[in-house]
Amino acid sequence: EARKLQLNKLDEWRNHAYENARTYKEKTKAWYDSRIAGKEFKEGDKVLLFNSRLMLFPGKLKTRWSGPFEVAKVFLYGAIELHNDDGSTFKVNGHQLKHYIEGEQPIHHGFVLSLKPP
Repeated sequence: EARKLQLNKLDEWRNHAYENARTYKEKTKAWYDSRIAGKEFKEGDKVLLFNSRLMLFPGKLKTRWSGPFEVAKVFLYGAIELHNDDGSTFKVNGHQLKHYIEGEQPIHHGFVLSLKPP
């Protein structure tokens, strides 16, 4: 009987540990999801495209972002159609994009960073 009680107690501890792990994961996911800034793209927005193929050729100063491209159409589930410079269009996953900000941008200590060539 003592052994049966020990096995029951062990099952209770195991269930309690599973429940604690599940609640921890739920809270961590909720915190993480609350900190993510959603990216919403509209037609006409300027965006940069992440080029993952450049990771094959290492280089500290090589940029992995190409563009800017113009958003032609936004599809369901994150697919986005982009206009290329030559007028052609292609579809990409929205996770590979980030907004392109044109013009001068203020930076720390009152300096201004110009993104346009002189």
